[in-house]
Amino acid sequence: MSGVAAAQGQQPQAAPASKWHIVRSLLFQMAIFYFVTSFFRKQSSPTQTPPDGSPVKPGFNTFPNLQEMNLYVFLTEFPEFDVQRDRAAVVWSEEGLRYGSWNDGPQKDGSRYKTADVSVPDSVQQNGSWYIHVFCVKSGFSLDPNDEDYSPNAMAYSVKPMNKYRKRRVHNTANLITGEAEAAPGAIKVPRGTVGVIPDVISYYHPNLTLNIVDDQTAWTKGSVPVPFDQYIKFDENGGYSPVIHINDYWNLAQDYQPLNDTTKNVMLNMVFAPLALFKFQMYVSMTKQNTWNTWSQSLGGTDPTDEEQDTLKQTLLDTNPYLLGLTVAVSILHSVFEFLAFKNDVQFWRSRKTLEGLSVRSVFFNVFQSLVVLLYILDNETNMIVIISVFIGLCIDFWKVTKVVNIRLDRENLIAGVLPRIVLVDMPSYTQSSTKQYDILAFRYLSWFLFPLFLCYGVYSLLYHEHKGWYSFVLTMCYGFLLTFGFITMTPQLFINYKLKSVAHLPWRMLTYKALNTFIDDMFAFVIKMPTMYRIGCFRDDIVFFIFLYQRWIYRVDPKRVNEFGTSGEDTTPTRTEAEGNAPEDRPGDNNSEQGSKPALDKKHD
Repeated sequence: MSGVAAAQGQQPQAAPASKWHIVRSLLFQMAIFYFVTSFFRKQSSPTQTPPDGSPVKPGFNTFPNLQEMNLYVFLTEFPEFDVQRDRAAVVWSEEGLRYGSWNDGPQKDGSRYKTADVSVPDSVQQNGSWYIHVFCVKSGFSLDPNDEDYSPNAMAYSVKPMNKYRKRRVHNTANLITGEAEAAPGAIKVPRGTVGVIPDVISYYHPNLTLNIVDDQTAWTKGSVPVPFDQYIKFDENGGYSPVIHINDYWNLAQDYQPLNDTTKNVMLNMVFAPLALFKFQMYVSMTKQNTWNTWSQSLGGTDPTDEEQDTLKQTLLDTNPYLLGLTVAVSILHSVFEFLAFKNDVQFWRSRKTLEGLSVRSVFFNVFQSLVVLLYILDNETNMIVIISVFIGLCIDFWKVTKVVNIRLDRENLIAGVLPRIVLVDMPSYTQSSTKQYDILAFRYLSWFLFPLFLCYGVYSLLYHEHKGWYSFVLTMCYGFLLTFGFITMTPQLFINYKLKSVAHLPWRMLTYKALNTFIDDMFAFVIKMPTMYRIGCFRDDIVFFIFLYQRWIYRVDPKRVNEFGTSGEDTTPTRTEAEGNAPEDRPGDNNSEQGSKPALDKKHD
């Protein structure tokens, strides 16, 4: 329930990515998959008719079911394959395969495996391109166009870049005491204070290759193949089409990619060839479509998911029970609803509040400091603009709350430097005239006995064991990390005031309830998303505080003498027995008014 939780996914020391980035990516991919599959569900109808007006005949797969075929895999430096030039670049050749067979091979699942030690060409070592060419050729036919048994309709073919180009990671942090930095393999170490460093673009490869041939006998019609499947189905002059070979790298995590440079003379490749169902191929096509849209969005100045977020999403899909994952996605939608309702009720509570009795004013100021630290921290770490706007709005709301708990005045007599008027904060009378202020001061005094030693110890720990970009970044990271770790302690002053007043009627219970529900949803994500054990335990701290609130609500029952937020109590509006017996029948309207007036004091005891 702490305000710091809005940017938990941006802490560099925290291993887990933001859960909302993961859910956002997952929901986005589900939406794309829905639209892609909706195209496949459309009835194929001829869109082109021959000159004689006869209907177009449906197409057919040139590879019938259980067709015997041979597999050839080549790695070359050229995007176009030349059998005369690239014949020696074969890395895998296997004969006797059967198209559409799901029970062949050593694992009896239609798959084949191959591990090869491949020599890296000199041009690839110098940041050149590397391509993988995959052929599935019917038995009895040749790859060479000069042979008599060659037929372009007797083969399926696919090509894809083997390597990917990425900017070399820049490591611009170091230990402020020793100056040492633990950079990731292949990253550039940049001295502190250096700006304008443009990272090199280098080549990376992944040691795992998955080659899939799509098992599909659909009678596609030329000219009416749904998008984006029309990019893969190619018809011949007779209306036939070859099977689709899908070079699948979706499950290759970005953290497993290795650099290709002049020190990489050989690479060890683990290759898998297996059939692929049409439904799964549709899913992979939707993922590819999402990556295309992300690239287009980034070219327009938008943002796209980082490699770490994509890796976390893939690991979540692999490691999480599907039912639990589906439940988490559904509950995350409720989280957004509860978050909006908590925001609405929080603003509504402070806007209609007429007395500050029982409320911790110092906690409001501390929340401003907390939100300011979070905003400065995410600005220092180049966070997504949507997150920045969200935190900035939260900071503005916290500033607005300050105007509701104190009177802000300008002192034009005691000017700053003889020019600027001083800003004077004056406590509200309802706060100073009650015992709330005394309890608030006392609570923060007790809190400081724990807070400052912990802050000092955390600062020393961060200085000795963490890396930072500079002293400014160190201060922000230290404050942010401390608030993220011990921010729940700032809610204890309100618990202390409740204890002293023996009342919880002054609290915004609706807002607290919605925030508590969001906290329980965060607990669910703590089990779904892979994260360290200590980080997972930290997700349950706010639950303890809220259960203490609930316990206080249970022990501090209805008190007719207690003044509610409207400045009235049950004794002020409830008539005595003598007054009730002496009221004449004609006074009933007054009794109704009095009865209605008593309801706020009693009905509002917990709002």
